[in-house]
Amino acid sequence: MQAINDTKLDRSAAVDSAKRTIATEQDGLVALGAALEGSMADAFCRAIEKIAAIKGRIIVTGVGKSGHVGAKIAATFASTGTPAFFVHPSEANHGDLGMIAADDAILALSWSGDTAELKGIVSYSRRFRIPLIAVTAGEKSALAMAADVVILMPRVAEACPHGLAPTTSTLMQLAMGDAIAVALLEARGFTPGDFKTFHPGGSLGASLTHVREIMHRDDQIPLVPLGTLIPDAMKVLSEKRFGCIAVENADGTLAGIITDGDLSRNLHRSLVTMTVEEVMTRNPKTVPPTMLASAALALLNDHNIGALIVTEDNYPVGIVHFHDLLRIGAA
Repeated sequence: MQAINDTKLDRSAAVDSAKRTIATEQDGLVALGAALEGSMADAFCRAIEKIAAIKGRIIVTGVGKSGHVGAKIAATFASTGTPAFFVHPSEANHGDLGMIAADDAILALSWSGDTAELKGIVSYSRRFRIPLIAVTAGEKSALAMAADVVILMPRVAEACPHGLAPTTSTLMQLAMGDAIAVALLEARGFTPGDFKTFHPGGSLGASLTHVREIMHRDDQIPLVPLGTLIPDAMKVLSEKRFGCIAVENADGTLAGIITDGDLSRNLHRSLVTMTVEEVMTRNPKTVPPTMLASAALALLNDHNIGALIVTEDNYPVGIVHFHDLLRIGAA
């Protein structure tokens, strides 16, 4: 085998190869979608019902590339409200079968369905009547014959030009795992709040934070009543440092907002004698405290503004600044 560094890379051929790989794998996903339109639909639904009915966890297993895919599927299950973990068949044969309980279910991945290493975990599932769901292309394989539910994958060409390296097949297994996880998520009514419980860290956890969790409240809100002179309003603007001031009506509802930009645009006028209602923007952009941080960030970006007044029934209850979203990692 010649090292690539020993010869000049044919860039055009490399791009053509990539396009063929993507097209071949895309064909596999199309075939998978078509199968779900027909004979696979019943097996898929029975698999969802089996998993939803268990009181324990879903045990994902597989060998080689199927094992790597299985580990990712188990992680996806766990993060979307279906308790799961991956058990390697070889380790199961050397004691890890004890990790599998009677109220669990097993999802076994094997393209051929005749992977020798799966024999122990399959036998264990039959002995203790643990539900076994097979994802395989081997209709008459040992795994398919033993399983309670068989999600029979359509046989398609691998993207590998020799038809040897698992490529299209592993992508289809991964897609099927995602399909099962998402169907379970939707069937259980899994909410963004539930998602945050399993993803407290990183940008995902930050984007699932609600505005009420990060907003500034009470006397931190830059707030002045109608009739306030601009110099007095500017003093509040300087003290609070949000780049804006909320203006409230006599009944406490939001009347408008004044930003640094509003003041700059009116410098040619006699601001010393003016009141806030002469400068403020009426009906400003506001957000409810229940809005997700990610949605608030999108609103700030869409309208090129730095802060949002948080309201309930048009009463200002808080303020959230772009810096607050940066601080929690939502940006």
